[in-house]
Amino acid sequence: MRPISSLPDALASWNEIESLADGRKPAVFLDYDGTLTPIVERPEDAHLPPEMREALERVSAVCPVAVVSGRDVSFIVEEVGLDDLLYLGSHGFDIVTPQDMKLSTGREDEFARFLGSLDEVQAAVEEAVAKIDGAHVERKKYAVAVHYRQVVEADVPAVARIVDEQITKHPNLRKSGGKKVFELRPDIDWDKGWAVRWTLGALGLPTGETMPVYIGDDLTDEDAFTELAKDGLTIVVGSDSRETAAAYRVPVVNDVRDVLLHLAEMAEGVEA
Repeated sequence: MRPISSLPDALASWNEIESLADGRKPAVFLDYDGTLTPIVERPEDAHLPPEMREALERVSAVCPVAVVSGRDVSFIVEEVGLDDLLYLGSHGFDIVTPQDMKLSTGREDEFARFLGSLDEVQAAVEEAVAKIDGAHVERKKYAVAVHYRQVVEADVPAVARIVDEQITKHPNLRKSGGKKVFELRPDIDWDKGWAVRWTLGALGLPTGETMPVYIGDDLTDEDAFTELAKDGLTIVVGSDSRETAAAYRVPVVNDVRDVLLHLAEMAEGVEA
């Protein structure tokens, strides 16, 4: 783990990255918020910029591309709107594939057993945070997110206590964090790292021929960075001092577009 600010810039290090690829074709996995779109005050305002959609369209024409988000998969599908991508919502619990592709984790029944607890948590948290200005509860299919970006600093501990109380009452759930958000989700071995590795296997993409690429900005992306540390390319979006398992960084979201275009060129070169 190293501070994000100490990592080499991915775009400035592209010759090194091409050597790392060693002729392997990229398979690209991307977070959504803070990676494909800038972080916004209200989650519902995170719309995909047209130029980022164009870059996604180009790279997805030459290699596999998946969006891996804590968001509900329906939101990601609607916002990105490209038919050739895979969409892994709720940290990979919920999957939407292109029409000609059928993928299943085989664990859907296991995931569904948590829905009752999540319903109870949603109701309890919504009632409890109603008195805290700026707090916002977002129900996802397999998670309950409690956003506190607009909560004054003095009230953040109260939000955390509300979430912790629900974890005590529902030990089958666990708390995870992100940028100004607490999340309660199933306490099982499944996260973005597991989801990415499972997808590579399900698509039949051996790492000897494929270079997995993961780009993300948040704490939940660290699971994927760790999973791909030995055989992939990992890029974190940001420039602060937070510790990360990623190998490279780009400072801002706009740079992700340039990385995607470079990856498209790399994939085209492999196919040539």
